[in-house]
Amino acid sequence: MTSPDDFLIFRPADVDLSRSPLRRSLHAPTHVLGAFNPGLARLPNGNLLMMVRIAEALSEPTVDGQVLAVQWTPDGYRTVPFPLAEIDQTDPRHFLLRRDRHRLLALTSLSWLLPVELTADGREVVAVHYDHAIAPERSYQDYGVEDARISKVGDIWYMTSCAVSAERHCTTLHTSTDGLNYALQGIVLDHQNKDMLLFEGKIGDKFMALTRPLGEVYFAYPPDSPFAGGPSINLAQSPDALHWKPLDQPEIRARKGSTSSMKVGGGSPPIRTDAGWLMLYHGVETVGVVGAYRTFWALLDLNDPTRIWRLEDQVPLLEAAPALTASIAEQMYLASPVVFTTGIADGGDHYIVASGEADLACRMTMIGKNTFL
Repeated sequence: MTSPDDFLIFRPADVDLSRSPLRRSLHAPTHVLGAFNPGLARLPNGNLLMMVRIAEALSEPTVDGQVLAVQWTPDGYRTVPFPLAEIDQTDPRHFLLRRDRHRLLALTSLSWLLPVELTADGREVVAVHYDHAIAPERSYQDYGVEDARISKVGDIWYMTSCAVSAERHCTTLHTSTDGLNYALQGIVLDHQNKDMLLFEGKIGDKFMALTRPLGEVYFAYPPDSPFAGGPSINLAQSPDALHWKPLDQPEIRARKGSTSSMKVGGGSPPIRTDAGWLMLYHGVETVGVVGAYRTFWALLDLNDPTRIWRLEDQVPLLEAAPALTASIAEQMYLASPVVFTTGIADGGDHYIVASGEADLACRMTMIGKNTFL
């Protein structure tokens, strides 16, 4: 059974593809691979806004011995062929080109962002704002825009997202004065830095953010270290939210023996509480090709977030819930259990937590505030 406080709020079937940005120039048939990983923000009218990642894939991705990817260009969207004999399709989210000495990927879908307005309690869809969708518009986004996170600092909404292209894999920033209309400010973190989340409030006179740099090589901790190594969560600060200086101290690292030993990364933007900055983050366990993604949490010092007051990386706050996706199980394409938390909002005596479930749909979970005391 599913819980009335833990449910899917938006699914692939809820997307009207006739209003997709790809329809402006791409004539090949497509389908929604997933509608997931929603950024979350409170609008001036009190309603909530989800910025949903729509992964749109070709209905016929293989033609005449070629695998097709979708790419944005200044002249419109096009399909790009890759020889089927030269690729590895082990991971359903992308394919690996075998022909080069570097690890080169191409995606099986192109992502764009769709604003979905909810009631103030996050339980019903009020409107889907196709006219405010965010699609690729620069060459560094030509394979898509992914995984929005929204933080309101002062009177401005700051939204980070991941831009994907052959040029670079980077983090971009959009800003808004009303929470719905966003303007692209450009790249703020360069190659392979994902899961950038701005704190919802300045510390001193500085913006603060979680970052998660990726790389092809990681160096080993000594055998007696408690840390497992690999991707980790770091901190950076900025005077203007555009120019960022990484802090010297490490923040949250995967620990040996935990269910996050494969890697960790940011989830929801850190929010201020009486006990400290509350951050929800994802930890990944090595399971299958993709890994098992779960949501954990931590409390950081309000004045010095390098000081971690509490770290919960053993018992997950959220795990994948197959019962939630049972009615759309025929659309599942990931074998590993995945829940990927991307947003949080105050609901009074509880928090409204938004996540991507199975890289397929948007999950909403009501979690009592006493959970974090």
